[in-house]
Amino acid sequence: MAKSPSADDVKLMNSFEAIRKTLLASPRQDRLHKPLAYWALPSDRRLPLAFLSYTLHELLQQTYDELASTAGIGRKKMQSLVKLLHRAAKDEPVAVAAPEVAEEPAVIAASNGHHDGPFDPGMVSEFTWAKWCQTVRAHGIGHELIGRLAPSLQSVPTVIWNTPLSFYLDMTLAEMRQLKTHGEKRVRVVLEVFHRVHQMLTRVDPARGLTIRLTPRFVGQIEDWIHEVYSRKFPPAVNELEERMVQPILSQLEIDAGTTVAAIARARLGVGADHQSVRNQARQLGVTRARIYQLLEDCHHVMQVRWPDGRRQIDELAQWLDQNNSSADCANQIASLRELLYPLKFDSVAEHLIAQPTRHRD
Repeated sequence: MAKSPSADDVKLMNSFEAIRKTLLASPRQDRLHKPLAYWALPSDRRLPLAFLSYTLHELLQQTYDELASTAGIGRKKMQSLVKLLHRAAKDEPVAVAAPEVAEEPAVIAASNGHHDGPFDPGMVSEFTWAKWCQTVRAHGIGHELIGRLAPSLQSVPTVIWNTPLSFYLDMTLAEMRQLKTHGEKRVRVVLEVFHRVHQMLTRVDPARGLTIRLTPRFVGQIEDWIHEVYSRKFPPAVNELEERMVQPILSQLEIDAGTTVAAIARARLGVGADHQSVRNQARQLGVTRARIYQLLEDCHHVMQVRWPDGRRQIDELAQWLDQNNSSADCANQIASLRELLYPLKFDSVAEHLIAQPTRHRD
């Protein structure tokens, strides 16, 4: 004698029939040709593995009873199936972090070093990933670098600092995870960068006459100040230079390179700390002078990613200050900042890279 269905079974069956009708009547029929796995999350449990490779169209051609009679499929697996079908009916991906506060449309802060909510890579499905890639393509920002847009370079492996977003655009999430060079940590970084970009640009219509400039917040603030200085008839005092330009850079170095590097940089510039020679810094930290120079080079490596145009901007500002009779203190500070962030020994390398086409290596 057949067992009578329980009230929970009836509810589940009705839920399946309702979502089945919704999907079949949806104007977005393209989704019916995607496999069920397209909407599965790494964090999902009790997935109906027997169904994941089937397209929605193939699944929806069967009745509830036919699907439920599949080998290895019980009521919990059917509950998971219905959950995935409901997820597939939505036009927006599931939330992977707390919502961010909307930024002003002039300059978006891509790297203020603060997370607006806990990012969970386990909540990223193939559908969500495809949405993020679509946003990057629509706004034509595939050339932007992972390192330039990351919250902090300390969490980003150096080998992908200069990897453009376009490197990942033609990959599925599964293909990215299968890359020999990409473990979970690296995949998480890439996903978080794409997530942040999508959150910032999702409400911006790329077809309109206005656009958004993706740049680290400190860069936008400094460049705005520099342009304001050029409109004056008098040069800024050294304390204004330190407040509006040097301090924001030092704060960013602490975010991207850590407190030790930032402290060494402060002491070299004498901003927020006493001037110290490399010898004294090495003695104080109990390391060699070579190690101090190595740490100082981290400032250059960070700025090459975060503010690649900074070398030109600082040189032009230094020239303007000289032409407008700035104080010796101001001239010395801008020269020291230039040498810290863009040492002369790297100039020939930078000029060579500018002259050569950009190439990406895996």
